[in-house]
Amino acid sequence: MKAVLDHIGIAVSDLPAALAFYRDALGLEVEAPEEVASQRVRAHFLAVGGSSLELLEATAADSPIAKYVEKRGPGLHHIPLRVDNVHQAVDQLRSRGIRMIDETPRPGAEGSTIAFIHPSATHGVLVELKQAGVGARHMVVPTMSRVQRFTIGDLELMSVDDGFFGLDGGAMFGIVPKTLWSKKEPPDERNRITLAMRPLVVRGARTMLIDAGIGDKENDKFNDIYGVNRRRTLDHTLAEAGLSAEDIDVVVATHLHFDHAGGFTVRGADGRVRPRFPRAQYIVRRGEFEDATHPHARNRGSYFADNYIPLVDAGVLQMVDEDVTIMPGVKVRRTGGHTMHHQMIAIESGGKTAAFPADLLPTASHLGDAWIMGFDLHPVDTLAAKQRFLADAVARNTLVFFEHDRQVAAAYIREQNGARVVEPAMGA
Repeated sequence: MKAVLDHIGIAVSDLPAALAFYRDALGLEVEAPEEVASQRVRAHFLAVGGSSLELLEATAADSPIAKYVEKRGPGLHHIPLRVDNVHQAVDQLRSRGIRMIDETPRPGAEGSTIAFIHPSATHGVLVELKQAGVGARHMVVPTMSRVQRFTIGDLELMSVDDGFFGLDGGAMFGIVPKTLWSKKEPPDERNRITLAMRPLVVRGARTMLIDAGIGDKENDKFNDIYGVNRRRTLDHTLAEAGLSAEDIDVVVATHLHFDHAGGFTVRGADGRVRPRFPRAQYIVRRGEFEDATHPHARNRGSYFADNYIPLVDAGVLQMVDEDVTIMPGVKVRRTGGHTMHHQMIAIESGGKTAAFPADLLPTASHLGDAWIMGFDLHPVDTLAAKQRFLADAVARNTLVFFEHDRQVAAAYIREQNGARVVEPAMGA
């Protein structure tokens, strides 16, 4: 278990006085308050660098915070530590005999899942274990959103991101029971799990971008349904990588679903939608484009014409019909499965290999053969393609980029005791 400081919880008895200090005197920005009904408390978050302060205001006389303030007065209440998987963390602590207040993790603020450790086990400090949920402010943390750079022979690979969103956990894991997948990816109260959007920049003979996230053209209703959190966007992370939209020469689509192609275009002040990358040529599988422009009831909700028709109108869309080399060291390879013409990106240079499998392997939690999305139109094709890909990735020591994993941007796949595991790779 690896834990990092999430924030500091401070119990207050006089909120206006507390805000007069933290907000007005210190100049900290206060986010909209959130009520946690189960605890009868109102939480006010103030950003402090990479962490935050949480001012806890009781909303009822029998609130745990009200009782705390009555007994001890206002002040430091608890220290929340963020973990990747709170269920596993609790199991690990219990196996060591650590006394828990919460034997079973429960819902917390911001759609998180939490569990408190008893102060008797922490030398008098109330410690909260927290796993961030969809829409949570702390889904975007340095270890998750920092631009990571890798070198494969003559190619530089940069994992960038366009924020986070949420999809139904059951749909993300198909036939796998919730009792299994929820241990790896705990859902929020709307059964959504947190997913990243991680396009990949490849710099070689040209500067290529693979996929482009969800973009910013959708309305508030869409953003609420999908728990979209774009406090950090593709524009931000490209800038951190030393790039701008004008630097991109080629944009490659693995497929045209909205969470991959939404960032291909942008809506201007005049309301017109135009290509986001003004110098780039966009490359799409012809069969995928045909499916996207002729959707049916099963896939219509995933294809939005504004994400790709403006590319045709601007004359910047190129179609490929086969597995072809896009630039030296970079080749598209059809996998099918998720969509009939879904393609991955195979990268090879200097005797090293990397791969961007996109929705063939959306997260590190999808390594198991049967862990296949319910969204996949052809799941048996996914199974065959995934088995071939993973066997090859293990044999060739391939650096694999996960487009949707909220924690792991890139990793090597290993086999241990007959099971596949990931070995996260940390870029420069």
